[in-house]
Amino acid sequence: MAYLLRYHPAVAEEDVPGIPRNLQARVARALESRLTTAPWQYGVPLRGSLKGYWKLRAGDYRVVFKVVAREVWILTILHRKRVYEKAASRISWRPGAG
Repeated sequence: MAYLLRYHPAVAEEDVPGIPRNLQARVARALESRLTTAPWQYGVPLRGSLKGYWKLRAGDYRVVFKVVAREVWILTILHRKRVYEKAASRISWRPGAG
């Protein structure tokens, strides 16, 4: 069963440009190979204000996501030092809502 990846608009505009180019490919491979096939197998559940969301580790970068039906909603892709604060500010986002 394949999952559809849906990205928060700021991921492409703000998050990805800040990732070094050599690591962008690594993160992209992790997303395509892991989150499209078995997000719960590779992800780790988050706690606290991000309960219900998951994280995927790709080196020093983290992908914060939520699985909804057959979709994976990706909130943020950032360095581990900044990712959770930024993800918390984006939790009200829903695909199609802008």
